[in-house]
Amino acid sequence: MTIKIERKIVKYQVQKPDEAQTEKAAVAQAASPEPAPAPTLPPLPTTTTVRDKHGHMAQVIRMHEKLERPEVLIGSTYKIKTPISDHAMYVTINDIVLNEDTEYEQRRPFEIFINSKNLDHFQWIVALTRIISAVFRKGGDVTFLVDELKAVFDPRGGYWQSGGKFMPSIIAELGYVIERHLQTIGLLRKPQLDQHQQKMVDEKRAEYEARTRQTDAFAKSDFPEGAQLCAKCSTAAVVMMDGCMTCLNCGESKCG
Repeated sequence: MTIKIERKIVKYQVQKPDEAQTEKAAVAQAASPEPAPAPTLPPLPTTTTVRDKHGHMAQVIRMHEKLERPEVLIGSTYKIKTPISDHAMYVTINDIVLNEDTEYEQRRPFEIFINSKNLDHFQWIVALTRIISAVFRKGGDVTFLVDELKAVFDPRGGYWQSGGKFMPSIIAELGYVIERHLQTIGLLRKPQLDQHQQKMVDEKRAEYEARTRQTDAFAKSDFPEGAQLCAKCSTAAVVMMDGCMTCLNCGESKCG
């Protein structure tokens, strides 16, 4: 095929075959229509239409992240005192009341704050409170936070709470605090034994206490049952108080 050039040649360039294909592809892409945007998941419904007890249709507000914070929230503050820290932690969980003064009224956690004089863990405390608060405001089922937090173990070892309960980490104890709060507002059910299990536990406990009263040399002590022997005053008066083994007779304490 012969091409006649009618204008004066002022500049030329040798084009390689691969460059020609690239240029054609770029021209074709520019001429093609814009691709359709990727499909996105529909947002969670913020309200639900239901029929009330009188047969009327009502709009029920659901928890969602765009819900504005009211001027006043109701909440509870929990104290966490561990034997591995000299200062206590105070956990405040504030709730929002949805559908107030209706049969669909419900309290949902809205935000969480943690305060302590101990600044060793300040960074992760701030990060954790912001993440948990964001999950609360997102809506949906937030009870999974309890199991996730309770499964965190401290590589340096946990500690024993007052009453003989082992706590694997401070984060785990925070999970127990959130669990207690969700049980209080009705989002979680408190674990309870059935009638036969409770009867068996009561019988075993009565049997143990009866055997202890017969064999324990300190059964007639003026101090609480189960108190340990104090190495300083030789009195069965050592009990767990605020995470420390403390003698109620002489005041000796392993925590100083």
